[in-house]
Amino acid sequence: MLNGKLNINFVFHQPKLPTLIGVDIGSSSVKMVELSMVGKNSNIYRVEHYAIEPIPKDAMLDGNVVNLEAVSESLRCCWKRMETRLKTVALALPAAAVITKKITVPAGQKEDDLVFQVETEANRYIPFALDEANLDFQVVGPTPGNLEEVEVLIVASRKEKVEERVAVVLAAGLKAVVMDVEPYAAQAAFALIENLLPGGGKGQIVALIDIGATGININAMHNGQSVYMRNQPFGGDHLAQEIQSYFNLSPEEAEAAKRGDEPANNYTTRTLQPFREILALEVARALQFFFTSTQFTAINYILLAGECAIIPGLDETIAIRTQVGTLVANPFIGMELSSGVIPKQLSADAPSLLVACGLALRSFDPS
Repeated sequence: MLNGKLNINFVFHQPKLPTLIGVDIGSSSVKMVELSMVGKNSNIYRVEHYAIEPIPKDAMLDGNVVNLEAVSESLRCCWKRMETRLKTVALALPAAAVITKKITVPAGQKEDDLVFQVETEANRYIPFALDEANLDFQVVGPTPGNLEEVEVLIVASRKEKVEERVAVVLAAGLKAVVMDVEPYAAQAAFALIENLLPGGGKGQIVALIDIGATGININAMHNGQSVYMRNQPFGGDHLAQEIQSYFNLSPEEAEAAKRGDEPANNYTTRTLQPFREILALEVARALQFFFTSTQFTAINYILLAGECAIIPGLDETIAIRTQVGTLVANPFIGMELSSGVIPKQLSADAPSLLVACGLALRSFDPS
């Protein structure tokens, strides 16, 4: 709708979208999820297909594609394992690759006026020329305490960041339709989980903590809106390296051990428990940054996502360290499953599929 004015091709302003595969390109694996809607007027989703495929080591670095051929081959293999005919996909950029800014504008503006104001504000906050950027915005809602104003979220990224991911998808024989941002994609999936919290999570502060291979992403939300984001460089690779070194295992065996296949009787005491304690300390430190950076003084719930979320005992260790109720995120609770999806396996993989699930949900955006 706004393409050509601001060179926009992020997710927020799109015509009605086709059915999409949500594709999460992480540092160590590609995750894909395909959803459908059960009935025309239903709010029940069905998991049609999903798959996870490893990415060769060092093919991705700090969210950037280093080896396009290797990443696209992982993407191609992941798609083949899905056994789907669908080729249209939704992607996301990591938070570090985008600039976000929330502004306040008068309510009821015409679209052209709003576009002009967004462009003016973007020129102030984006440290590169607009013709080098992919830019979009979304009206978040009324400004708290002032119904005459609305909050608008501006999101921008360098074109090269978008183009490298689109190139990976094209090389895999797929078509990129939507570009989102990882924390906002995860937030879309979180909406499915929030309804399961007491009171539907209303009025509560929920910290969605995604612990991946190389980093911890914290997104604190209040009434479904993000109020704080932070990234810390510590993740599951540290545990895999410890396991590999101490038990003299291959990288593949170390990854299997990290997911619950114990390599030796002293695995828990030698490597797992120290890692859980360090990880819980990192989470507690991240929450302290949240408290000192915002007006909030408490967290009601912690939701764990990412590949490390299923490490045995991690949720309990974090709950003890932070004194906050801690749950492992599963956005597929309440969804129907196709015959090819194994419930037990999906439950184990669910925390690492949060971003891919949120991207797949873009198929059903009302816009």
